[in-house]
Amino acid sequence: MNLIKIALCQMNVVDNKEENIKKAIQMIRDSKKQGADLAVLPEMFNCPYENEKFIEYGEEFEDSQTLNRIAETAKEEDIHVLAGSIPEIEMSLAEEGKDEKSIYNTSVLFDNHGKILGKHRKMHLFDIDVKGKIYFKESDTLSAGSNFTVIETELARIGIGICYDIRFVELSRIMTLNGAEILIFPGAFNLTTGPAHWEILFKSRALDNQVYTIGVAPALDKTANYNSFGHSIAVNPWGEVIEELDFDEDLKIVEIDLNEIKRIREEIPILKNRRCDLYEIKEK
Repeated sequence: MNLIKIALCQMNVVDNKEENIKKAIQMIRDSKKQGADLAVLPEMFNCPYENEKFIEYGEEFEDSQTLNRIAETAKEEDIHVLAGSIPEIEMSLAEEGKDEKSIYNTSVLFDNHGKILGKHRKMHLFDIDVKGKIYFKESDTLSAGSNFTVIETELARIGIGICYDIRFVELSRIMTLNGAEILIFPGAFNLTTGPAHWEILFKSRALDNQVYTIGVAPALDKTANYNSFGHSIAVNPWGEVIEELDFDEDLKIVEIDLNEIKRIREEIPILKNRRCDLYEIKEK
């Protein structure tokens, strides 16, 4: 499949899990009506982006109300869905015999039959302190994932990262070397980092690796404690922005052509021209 229609579902996330799930389902249904093959939801689409809310809204993977309903919708609508991310609780038995709880920022990819194709746990936790502007420390509540995620689908090979993951060039390159044609980063940049870095990061990772990059964020809610920059985006392998939303809740469909990857890599063979004799790179 060379032509793929991807829905950027920039939804407004509120402090009500049920309302967020309903909104996500409606946007998936609307994506299908507009001909999308894949609908992409934002980072923490069922939960306000706050450490306390990650704890309150967290769900265990095997019994996730949110993910079960997204799976049902993907099957009903016959559409692939990347369920942005949710706070995933994992229980483990501590040495002292007590239950321990870890919370991950987790993205799940469903096929059009509602089957889970794979999941990604955010690898790089968002711990920043921009003096006088923004302070946030995900590691206060979240644990970091440790696995690279490239998933084979009938649409394309899709590499998944989450938000802050996009800043780490090694991750995108490793996913590309493992066959990813589309790199998708559900995210929630803020009003400090968003205007400064959001677009240039997606353009840079697309150019670095000659792949499509997709970022889907929550809409801006000025009443929330954390203000998402919005601006969900799609960039082609030439580094051109082919779609970018504004701050408000919106749904846009972008069509991508996987043949563009081959064409651009033939014109400027970056991956072939790497000097692997001068540095060590581990590839599968």
